Amino acid sequence: MRTTVYIDGFNLYYGSLKKTPYKWLDLWSYFQRALPKDCNLTKIKYFTARVSPLPSDLSAPARQDAYIRALRALYHDKIEIIEGHFSTKKVRMPLSIPPHNTVEVIKSEEKGSDVNLAVELLNDSWKQLIDCAVVVSNDADLARSMAIVKRQKTAKILLLTPGGPIRKPLAVLTKWAHQQLNVLPGDLAQSQLPSRILGTTITKPNSW
Repeated sequence: MRTTVYIDGFNLYYGSLKKTPYKWLDLWSYFQRALPKDCNLTKIKYFTARVSPLPSDLSAPARQDAYIRALRALYHDKIEIIEGHFSTKKVRMPLSIPPHNTVEVIKSEEKGSDVNLAVELLNDSWKQLIDCAVVVSNDADLARSMAIVKRQKTAKILLLTPGGPIRKPLAVLTKWAHQQLNVLPGDLAQSQLPSRILGTTITKPNSW
C-alpha cells in the first residue's frame, strides 16, 4: 500500500519525546520500523511551527531549526515540512482559588498544524495519491477529515497515538481509524539520527 504519514509535530513532541533522550528522531527510520509490513512508505508530511524563545528556554528555536535542517538534509523531498505559526503573548488569567485575583502569564499557542494536516490528508485522498494514511496525533480536531476518508473508502487509516498506551487514544479518533497503534519508546530509541549529519555542519543539540 502506498503510505503517507501525517505527523502533528507538537502532539508527537509533547506526547512521546519531551523529557526523553529521543528528540533527535529519525522519522523515516522510525516509521519503516513501526508500520505494518504491507505499508510501503512513500512520503512523510511533518506539520509544525517555528517556536519562539521563552524566558525559561531561549535556545529552543535553535534546537528546532537544527532538527528541521537535519531532516531536510537527509531526506529532501521524502519528508515535507509544512509550517503553521507560533504565537506568544502576555495575557491575564484568573487564579483557580479565591479571591480569584488575576495574574499575568505568557501564553504560547501553535496555530495551523491541525488544519494543514486535515487539508493535506483530504487532498491526497481525493487525488488518489495514497492507499494508506497514517495519522500521528491525538487531536480531536482531526476526526472530521478522518471520517470523510473512511466513509468514502479512498484509503485505509492508521492512527498512531503519541504516548500510548499510557496516553489513551481519543474515541472520536479511533472510531474513524481502521487500526490504532502506539508510539513506543523502544522503536524511538532505535530510530535516532546520527549525532552529526554527514556532509553538513548540523549536529545534535547538546541538551538533547
